[in-house]
Amino acid sequence: MRNIRDILRLKLAGELSIRQIKASTKVSVGTIQKLLSKANELGLSWPLPDGLDDNQLAQMFYPGADTRISSRHQVPDWANVHQELKCKGMTKQLLWEEHAERYPNRCYSYSQFCDRYRHWCGQQKRSMRQNHKAGEKAFVDYCGPTVPIVNASTGETNKDTHSLNNK
Repeated sequence: MRNIRDILRLKLAGELSIRQIKASTKVSVGTIQKLLSKANELGLSWPLPDGLDDNQLAQMFYPGADTRISSRHQVPDWANVHQELKCKGMTKQLLWEEHAERYPNRCYSYSQFCDRYRHWCGQQKRSMRQNHKAGEKAFVDYCGPTVPIVNASTGETNKDTHSLNNK
C-alpha cells in the first residue's frame, strides 16, 4: 500500500525532515525524495484537493503504472527473469525495480522477490550434471563489463583483446 498521502502530509503540513518521515513511514529516503520532488513538479500543497482519493493520487505520481489496490501480488514470469539474468550487467535488483515500477501496488518486496526466485530455481529440472575432481580442471569466470586495454606504444584504447594481439 502506498504512503504518498502520509508522506505529503508529514512534509507539507508537519514540516518534518526526510529522515523523520522515513522513521515514521518506513519508506526509503530515496523514495521520499522522489515523491517530494514529483509533488513539487505537480505543484501540490497541503491540504490536497477535495475528492482526490489514493488511487487518483497514485496515478498522478505513477502515470503508466497499474495503481489498482490488490491483496494479491503480481507473480513475475520466472523463466523470463532467469533468461534476463544471463544478460551482461543485469542484476536481480534491476529486474525487481522494473517489476515494482510496472506493478507498484502488487509487487513483492526485494527480499521476497529473491526468495521466490531462488525457490523457483530449486524446482527446475537439473540437466548436464558433471562430476569434477578437485584440482583436475581450472575454471575461469568471465562476467561483467570488460576492461579497456591501452597499447603502451600508441596510446590506443581498445576493448577487444584479439585486435591488439594481432597487430
